Amino acid sequence: MKNIRIWFASSEVAPFAKTGGLADVAGSLPKALKKLGADVRVVLPKYGQIPSEYVERMTFMGYTMVDLTWRKQYCGVFSLEHEGVTYYFLDNEYYFFRDWYYGMGDDGERFAFFSKAILEVLPLIGFKPDIIHLNDWQTGLVSVLLDAHYRDYRENGFYKNMHTVFTIHNLKYQGVFPKQMMDEVIGLDWKYFHPDGVEFYDHINYLKAGLAYSAVLTTVSKTYAEEIKYDFFGENLQGLIRKRASDLYGIVNGIDYERNNPETDGRLYRTYSVNNPEGKYENKRRLQEDLGLDVKADTPVIGIISRLIDQKGFDLIACMMPELMEMDLQLVVLGTGDRRYEDLFRWAQSQYPRRVSANICYDSVLAQRIYAGSDMFLMPSLYEPCGLSQLFSMRYGTVPIVRETGGLKDTVVPYNMYTGEGTGFTFANYNAHEMKDAVARAIQVYRDKEKWSKLVKACMSQDFSWDHSAREYLQLYKTILERYGN
Repeated sequence: MKNIRIWFASSEVAPFAKTGGLADVAGSLPKALKKLGADVRVVLPKYGQIPSEYVERMTFMGYTMVDLTWRKQYCGVFSLEHEGVTYYFLDNEYYFFRDWYYGMGDDGERFAFFSKAILEVLPLIGFKPDIIHLNDWQTGLVSVLLDAHYRDYRENGFYKNMHTVFTIHNLKYQGVFPKQMMDEVIGLDWKYFHPDGVEFYDHINYLKAGLAYSAVLTTVSKTYAEEIKYDFFGENLQGLIRKRASDLYGIVNGIDYERNNPETDGRLYRTYSVNNPEGKYENKRRLQEDLGLDVKADTPVIGIISRLIDQKGFDLIACMMPELMEMDLQLVVLGTGDRRYEDLFRWAQSQYPRRVSANICYDSVLAQRIYAGSDMFLMPSLYEPCGLSQLFSMRYGTVPIVRETGGLKDTVVPYNMYTGEGTGFTFANYNAHEMKDAVARAIQVYRDKEKWSKLVKACMSQDFSWDHSAREYLQLYKTILERYGN
């Protein structure tokens, strides 16, 4: 089979635009696919926040007009080759030169424009993909638009044999907007507005459009692919997901092992390796110093890097904070989110000076230093489609403590106290006492330096690079082309 051509669409892509894990995936998976021989191009909006170092290197390719029913909107196309992959940036300052990426009040119109432009610019750049790989609700309309306006309706059959893959990164965020957008913005026939189509409680649901009309669906871990078939995790879409279960695949995310390498990472205080771990202890000491913690080599540092929201299990930590601080541990937190959780950690820092460091911000350098300088990493999530932080922490020899849900269950092997096998400490039920017990077990093993050293090496020896997952995606693309033709 010829090299597969992939048009990879995402509303955010690292290092150009990032709010969360979607950007990390969109920045890493295409590079891994490229290394396997695929012709992959990435498309994203040309946001005003993109650093000037990248904007200055972009090349203007031309422009087209995107039809939003009663008006046409300009869409410029800029290209940039970065680390071997070609990226295309869709330019419309009215839609994308904003104060932030999302939450501007007209996101329904902005990402309807983006979804249409993803298809509209292909003839302009001379790229005819076999697979259009879509990610989350911001690109969810592409599949239904391809079906309604492009595949069988454009001249020369240009769009005829294009097929879509839709990846769910987090089912909770769906892009639900008033149904009037069908006429006023999207220009979509009302025959698509029904319970098995884009209709969702008398609104239009962009993510549901992707679920209903894409050839194949994927999500970011095998366990999450099973969980979302049921009411608790299904976010009112479990019926449609069960209906499409035969087309749903769980492929766990990876991380960029070149950028996140403790042997070469210039963001660390000192580099180190699985066979020469001394630098990790220096990172711990320097982290304690810089964050105003007591410098104690034998006191375990527990790191948390997260959005501070309910999903991440912070109500469990709130319930157990005094009990946790009765243990001999230090806590380092980095992130922003709900005010009550920000205030929780600020309060803990004031109550437990030199033992708790609350960094209510986002700092990419500090994040790497926490991954490297912590002994343990806590993720008590209510649900976690995949999770990347546990993968980063293991890469840097920091032992994860996680709840057994979604990708956390798929990537962290529970430590066996008798055989010494495993890569972390887990608890099953969403229960504050079970979380505290998992922390206590981790500290118990930490006291045995020989066992802990073996556990750290086991974590650092795991392979969560993108190579394996990229091969799974490539095989899935081939299966689609065999099934539907190309």
